[in-house]
Amino acid sequence: MKLENGKSAVPIPSVGADGEQPIPKNSEISIAESDLNSNPLEHDFDEMFWRMQQLDDPAYLHTVSMSELYDTVFQSKPPVIDGLLHAGTYLFAGAPKVGKSFLMAQLAYHVSTGLPLWDYRVHKGTVLYLALEDDYRRLQERLYRRFGTDSTDNLRFATGAKRLGAGLNEQLQKFVRDHPDTRLIIIDTLQKVRDSGGEKYSYANDYEVVGRLKQFADSNGICLLLVHHTRKQQADDKFDTISGTNGLLGAADGAFVLQKKKRTDNTAVLEISGRDQPDQRLYLARDMERLTWEMERAETELWKVTSDPILTAVATMVNADKPTWDGTATDLVDALGLSIKANTLTRRLNINAGRLLNEYGVRYESSRSHAGRRIRLMLIPLKA
Repeated sequence: MKLENGKSAVPIPSVGADGEQPIPKNSEISIAESDLNSNPLEHDFDEMFWRMQQLDDPAYLHTVSMSELYDTVFQSKPPVIDGLLHAGTYLFAGAPKVGKSFLMAQLAYHVSTGLPLWDYRVHKGTVLYLALEDDYRRLQERLYRRFGTDSTDNLRFATGAKRLGAGLNEQLQKFVRDHPDTRLIIIDTLQKVRDSGGEKYSYANDYEVVGRLKQFADSNGICLLLVHHTRKQQADDKFDTISGTNGLLGAADGAFVLQKKKRTDNTAVLEISGRDQPDQRLYLARDMERLTWEMERAETELWKVTSDPILTAVATMVNADKPTWDGTATDLVDALGLSIKANTLTRRLNINAGRLLNEYGVRYESSRSHAGRRIRLMLIPLKA
């Protein structure tokens, strides 16, 4: 675009605060009402124009302040399975024939139907299972033994797919476009879609492989489970037994490791570690008749975020009788009967917008115009 002085304006690129999560170009910036007088729109335009000019400097590094982070609303996706599986990219590793694929099919079925898995709440959505080491006959037999004739159109299978860098990304992207409610994609196994040849076992290559898949998962807000093998050598840290270099785990958001003491055992331990949940250890037992894994016990209690009184107050105010609310932050402070500053409330809601939506079903929006900043709250029915 051309500005009045004839200079060209180049859009400011989105840069992640930590190098991983980019700040959306269309994010809604919430500025405290008390700052409106000291930071009028003309001042904001001058600052934006100054930043545009910095792009001409090859040494320019775009940074984001802590205050800017607090004044930005990031819409987040709900977990796929509460306390167990979130949006992102995860490795699911175990020895050959330990029962990984059986557990993957079980996860896929529960997510596609919304039925609780063990003691965990499940959020329903479409699931794509790339069963690249199976055929449709075997899938049919195993699914019938597990779930009988109770089927679902939300669970879709493929026994063949292209490789990463040779069309896989395009295939997955088209599937998500055709099924916008997709929550989970399982690739069984990772080795089947890796590039053939090259430095297969270097840290850089392992990191790049998972990193490219993570980029796809993050951009679409879905969970991607990569089934992989463990090596025979034992290790004090079970996650060190994942085959390959640490680059795989380093690029992933977390990992699951399924292990048995003996191959013939009908019991196993599932170790879980990730960025969005505390480490867990689940003790599982296999039902040989139905080919399902049942949880006997968890070593630690399911971790839950402590309740936030402000979010609870908002959820109480925005209900079926009054599903929307509009006003300023000052109006909202008065409506909730709080004794906090308006800008403090705004930032609390900016930071917890995703939680307010996912846990309470209330969508929070903040916008600014010449008349000032407005807050809008809307009741959104929670899905299973």
